[in-house]
Amino acid sequence: MEKIDFKKALKPLYSPPAGAFVCVDVPEMQFVQVDGAGDPNRAPAYRIAVEWLYGISYALKFASKAALSKDYVVPPLEALWWADDPSDFIRRNKDRWCWTIMIMVPAFVTRDMFNSAVDKTGIKHGQMPDSLRLERYAEGLSLQTMHIGSYDDEAPTLARLHDAVMPAAELDFNGHHHEIYLSDPRKTAPARLKTILRQPVRPRR
Repeated sequence: MEKIDFKKALKPLYSPPAGAFVCVDVPEMQFVQVDGAGDPNRAPAYRIAVEWLYGISYALKFASKAALSKDYVVPPLEALWWADDPSDFIRRNKDRWCWTIMIMVPAFVTRDMFNSAVDKTGIKHGQMPDSLRLERYAEGLSLQTMHIGSYDDEAPTLARLHDAVMPAAELDFNGHHHEIYLSDPRKTAPARLKTILRQPVRPRR
């Protein structure tokens, strides 16, 4: 049975260069998502959300393999980030952040399979987050780059995107800041972490 690796099958979305922003057209995809707010390093809701996302994602992987004869590598954790005051994100005022964390699910995974995975995950993790859902998400035109290093060192790159790259290309914001985590922070030194930084954009009107 062939195992699909979406980082390879959708390579342009998962392999931007480091140090430069490139334009991509991100298609609509299906995600398991959970919303929350607060410092992800300290908010219990964030840890619980991550546990649920991975629990459901692996349950879906095994269900797909058994029921559909389709195997795949569970895609990386992703997150949308924003704040009521955008400067709070650049300044890393994490207590004021809002987030949606998510993991992509293949289009062949059905809602019935998702509901079953929720039931199985609940046996291990207890009460599910209220915002847990299976939802389609479309970004379309986006700019992205590869950040190598600590998450807290992203600010200069984001400032360059907002203050130089987007104005020069006459582009405006068209969605929340998006990060895709290609490294496991439990096993990777902060200086070697690989994170895709993505910003949905639209032509300036």
